[in-house]
Amino acid sequence: MTAGSITRAGMSGMNKNQKINLIRILLAALLLIVFSFLPLTGTLRFCLYMIPYLIVGYDVLKKAVHGIVHRQPFDECLLMSVATVGAIAAALAKSGDYTEAVAVMLFYQTGELFQSYAVGKSRKNITELMDISPEYANIYDENGGIVKVDPDDVECGSLIVVRAGEKIPIDGIIKKGSSSLDTSALTGESLPRDVNPGDEVISGCINTGGVLEIETTREYSDSTVSRVMELIEDASSRKSKSENFIAKFSRVYTPVVVYAAIALALLPPLFLTALKIPFLWSTWIYRALIFLVISCPCALVVSIPLSFFAGIGYAGKKGVLVKGSNFLEAMSEVKTVVFDKTGTLTKGVFEVVSVHPNDISADELIHIAAHAERYSNHPIALSLKKAFGNEADGCNVEDAEEIAGQGIKAVIEGRTVYAGNEKMMSEAVKGGVIPECKSCHGHTGTIIHIAIDGVYAGHVLISDVIKPHSAEAVQALKKAGVKETVMLTGDRQSTAREVAAALKIDRVYSGLLPGDKVSKIEELINEKQREEDRVAFVGDGINDAPVLSRADVGIAMGALGSDAAIEAADIVLMDDDPLKINTAIAISKKTLAIVRQNICFAIGVKVICLILGALGFANMWTAVFADVGVMVLAVLNAMRCML
Repeated sequence: MTAGSITRAGMSGMNKNQKINLIRILLAALLLIVFSFLPLTGTLRFCLYMIPYLIVGYDVLKKAVHGIVHRQPFDECLLMSVATVGAIAAALAKSGDYTEAVAVMLFYQTGELFQSYAVGKSRKNITELMDISPEYANIYDENGGIVKVDPDDVECGSLIVVRAGEKIPIDGIIKKGSSSLDTSALTGESLPRDVNPGDEVISGCINTGGVLEIETTREYSDSTVSRVMELIEDASSRKSKSENFIAKFSRVYTPVVVYAAIALALLPPLFLTALKIPFLWSTWIYRALIFLVISCPCALVVSIPLSFFAGIGYAGKKGVLVKGSNFLEAMSEVKTVVFDKTGTLTKGVFEVVSVHPNDISADELIHIAAHAERYSNHPIALSLKKAFGNEADGCNVEDAEEIAGQGIKAVIEGRTVYAGNEKMMSEAVKGGVIPECKSCHGHTGTIIHIAIDGVYAGHVLISDVIKPHSAEAVQALKKAGVKETVMLTGDRQSTAREVAAALKIDRVYSGLLPGDKVSKIEELINEKQREEDRVAFVGDGINDAPVLSRADVGIAMGALGSDAAIEAADIVLMDDDPLKINTAIAISKKTLAIVRQNICFAIGVKVICLILGALGFANMWTAVFADVGVMVLAVLNAMRCML
């Protein structure tokens, strides 16, 4: 690749302002080189050298003046302006060599261009990684043809068509067609997802197979893709403790170094004058100017927010949506992870394992149980209806009533039926006594008891399935430094303990209502050994919204389609894989490590160079490295968060 092609390739990735700044830098550098070979002296030399200086530095001078006028003078523009103008004045009075002053401004602008390009590049990379916004939606026109319209113009309940290779523009339910969906932009999962009529699909996925007809269940503004993009845009507004520290540090640091530079220029000469020791004012003024250039806080101000922005973007690529850099920082401090059970550690897909009737047939027991749950969408109800498989058999169901924390009461063909837990049976069965089932011992699952007209009719054992990666995720968290894992569930004690034992979870609390879970989270927060330790709660994002809000870090599991998850959680895992929790912790720790490296490196180098400058052992080129060089190295280090 030639030098010209490299330049064109570099400029092709720049915006208009960056291209203009690059041209200014190259022109100023060229003029500086040319003038250095010409035998120029006096006023002509001064005027000619001011041309490249103003070409490359006029905007810095303008910003410095603007800050002074608006009483906000203490920033890097003022530091650089005072330093270079002072260097020009010193050269005018002494040597007439303006090369150093122009070169300092030139290198400063080169560093600014580099950091601007780096920030823009990281934003572009993140946008590409999260490029899930559809450009159009296909709908049928009056003649049955397909036309493209703006997704914002599609109403809820409309029928849209998604062809192979197109993005699903709006959340909906498949009415016709089968296909495979590429969900990698949303979930980070490379394996395609097969979908069929009746399946729910979310916007942002790419249709890789046949034509799909989808009935929209939301408007575009409420769809998954729209909410995800809003969260990405809003994430930068939630600052981490490190970013807030740097902002406060800069507000104090800049005026301090300005006053320190003034003191360096005045106090030593006054002291030497009092002692009648000969000196040159220009020496101390030059040291003060070097001090100002070294002190520019660009490396900190630029690299710290860039590190968090890059970390959040990389997390998005891996299927972890972080709602702010403060939450990314908090994840690195998590020492206790609390799990909901159903839908988080287990699939939440229940199946009927066995049927145990009492004086009626197994088919009749399933028939009664399925019809009692006819109007419920609870996973247990769905599993019973699926096991029966003949819901439309003409059986009459009346007065179906859900009793919170117990089960369902309904009138079926004139008979009063109760389907629920043991607590419900204590009132539904005459005498309140139900027979013990020995065959259910040792089986993980939920027992649904059925009573008909006060007589115990039997029970059905329903089992939830543990997710393939749940055990691996719990062990990975321990290796990542999490001290304790806890499970909170509304399920019965025996089932909860069996799941916890299988996954090697440290503590388990069962039989909890949503309010009880909040109380337990508060207890765990109060038990923290250190103030900086954090308690994270991982739930399905719908029933667990109150707990997600109360935890130090709320993590919604596989709940992109849930308004409750988006609102309540601090972090949303774009699929239901619990291993992504460890991914989030790993990314947060890497990001925080890079942030600390940049803080220590930038402050350490500047302190050393400031001392050397004050003692006269550093020249203006050392100052340029301490400012521009440190900033470039810090920005390069920050970009590692994207890898």
